[in-house]
Amino acid sequence: MHSHSLFRSAALALAVSFALAAPLAMASGNAPAAADGAPAGVQRQAVAKGLYELAYSPSQQALFVASSGGFGDDAGPAQVLRLDPRTLAVQARIPLERKAFGLVLDDSNHRLYVGNTVDTSVTVVDTAQGMAIGTVQLMEKVTGSDGKPRYSHDLRELVVDAPNHRLYVTGHSQEGSVLFVVDTQSLTLLDTIAGLGNAKAPGLALDAAGKRVYTSNLRGEVVTVGTDSGKVEQRFRISAEQPMNIALDPGSERLFVTDQGLEMIRAYQGKSIDGFVSRHPGQRVLVLDRRTGRELASIPTDAGPLGILLDAARKRLYVTNREAGTVTAYDSDSYRPVGSWSVPTHPNSLALDARNNVLYVSIKNGEGDPNGGEESVARIELGS
Repeated sequence: MHSHSLFRSAALALAVSFALAAPLAMASGNAPAAADGAPAGVQRQAVAKGLYELAYSPSQQALFVASSGGFGDDAGPAQVLRLDPRTLAVQARIPLERKAFGLVLDDSNHRLYVGNTVDTSVTVVDTAQGMAIGTVQLMEKVTGSDGKPRYSHDLRELVVDAPNHRLYVTGHSQEGSVLFVVDTQSLTLLDTIAGLGNAKAPGLALDAAGKRVYTSNLRGEVVTVGTDSGKVEQRFRISAEQPMNIALDPGSERLFVTDQGLEMIRAYQGKSIDGFVSRHPGQRVLVLDRRTGRELASIPTDAGPLGILLDAARKRLYVTNREAGTVTAYDSDSYRPVGSWSVPTHPNSLALDARNNVLYVSIKNGEGDPNGGEESVARIELGS
């Protein structure tokens, strides 16, 4: 994400990057290049400004991507783009009144929930009709110390429990991050659960069967909320200093957490957390037992790991490495790397077409890219 303001930045709200340095050297791999310069097996298309999260719809065979439009005088429109999953051509543009960042899809009900990070709200999109059908305001503005109204919390991740008609959204703030609970039938806010930690809370994962929501925060904690109790059930101190996105293994008790390891975040932690001392450089995926918080493994990654996605059926774990400009694949049992793709400048979020074994990546521009240029989506053929 872009640097903006450390506390109000939409980029920080999605925790993709606090400030972008010049691109680092890319993990090379030895794959031959395709005609468009992308590695073999990788298609890439620039589609719009300010791209963030993705969602793949098996029922409609469509890829959806959030576009905030960016910021500033040359910002584009806020929208959700529907892409052809084979060619990445834009099939439709769904206009939004508020900027789009996070996404989660309820494919069975043709609903796409869009996080309006800077407005602390969620826009609901009907994917069958291709239009926005409502907005859920999660918080009202409060008067800041400067006398101006502002939202006290940014949004980041969203997860949906379709059978139980619940949407969960992290609202994060240094003063106390929270979990919003939304009724997806009435489109009303049911609860605001406090206790996620006095720090930004980037990660979010749902164990619907276990009736638990898992979150991470920049105080190096994993915080578990019970969906029935509506309360914090457990809090684990972990060795990851910059725990970002979370992937949950439905077939075991494992939780996979990216530990980003960026110097800018480390400086932010030093200023905002009393007594903070850095003890680990990050750049890894931490594997935890989600019942106890016990560390099971530490998987080295390329620079700046952020997005994470587990294909449990194929035993594959995928990670975007923002600063390295790569996506890496690991065997989720042995934790050995089994593949790498160069997708500069800053690969961000992931979505999977599980049936066809195709991975999609949103890619953000960096300081070395043309100012105000469109950002890209990549399609990676994973093979059999």
